[in-house]
Amino acid sequence: MASAKEISNRIKSIKDTMKITKAMYMMSSMKMRKAKTQLENTEPYFYGLQQQMTEILLHYPNMEHLYFDNRVSDQAEWVKRDAVIVVTADKGMAGAYNQSVLKAATEFLKNCKDYKLYVIGEVGRRYFISRGYNVETNFLYSVTNPSIHRARVITELMVELYKRDMIDRVHVIYTRMLNSMTKEVDIQQVLPLKTKDFLKQELRDKVDVDTLDDSDYLIYPSPEKAIENVAYNYVTGMMYGILVEGYASEENSRMVAMQSATDNAEAMLHDLSIEFNRVRQASITQEITEVIGGAKALKKKKEKAKAVRRARLQESPELID
Repeated sequence: MASAKEISNRIKSIKDTMKITKAMYMMSSMKMRKAKTQLENTEPYFYGLQQQMTEILLHYPNMEHLYFDNRVSDQAEWVKRDAVIVVTADKGMAGAYNQSVLKAATEFLKNCKDYKLYVIGEVGRRYFISRGYNVETNFLYSVTNPSIHRARVITELMVELYKRDMIDRVHVIYTRMLNSMTKEVDIQQVLPLKTKDFLKQELRDKVDVDTLDDSDYLIYPSPEKAIENVAYNYVTGMMYGILVEGYASEENSRMVAMQSATDNAEAMLHDLSIEFNRVRQASITQEITEVIGGAKALKKKKEKAKAVRRARLQESPELID
């Protein structure tokens, strides 16, 4: 059994750790709320872009465009060259957040014949490099404090590779937060955009495409040019949303992990307090027993001394005077 001093030191160490976990919980909570607020402030703009593209595609349903998957070349059967962007964290202590993304990314890459791997976040970068994956080393981006500028820079690189026919598709693997307690790994195709996501069947049922009059719907300089600009900004918005979702999911996972660590620490403190009291009571009992034992031994010693003195007096009565 550990001594009272050892238990006391352990209790102090756990209390110090609890201060760190509680502080990390509060910091992650503030960071997550800030990221979600920034995303909510930009959502109306990107929803407007989505509506504009839907209207253009409705009036020009047969238009083929580079950013959409309705081209003849997109239907051809050949090995697609994929750009795979994996969004992880820069650090750990976030529960199973990183492991879930990395597991899904590893499984997805097994089905890719020809791909370029881009990793956002230091944890994922170290993971893939250590396992021999060919990670693009010039793609060094942090997931902390996602911004529109960072999303635009990433989008510009992907679009440039896409336009130069160096890649055929762009997939992003990240964690999407469904609610405060539920998260899931999502694999989203950013390029080319899926036409069916904009022209859903419910919308087609409401609007008769054949009755639309293009002459009353003028776009300058051309529908192709207009949708190119709108689609580029929309892809940037998608990328920004993905970065924010991943970052918010990371901080939420860290909140849950820190709360769990704090709860476990409190349970340990409860058990250690009971053990400390038991050890202290045992120590007190031992001290009382030793005192009683010492008192009894002293009493016996005095009685023995008295008995010896009486015996001597009986043998030598003259000693009485």
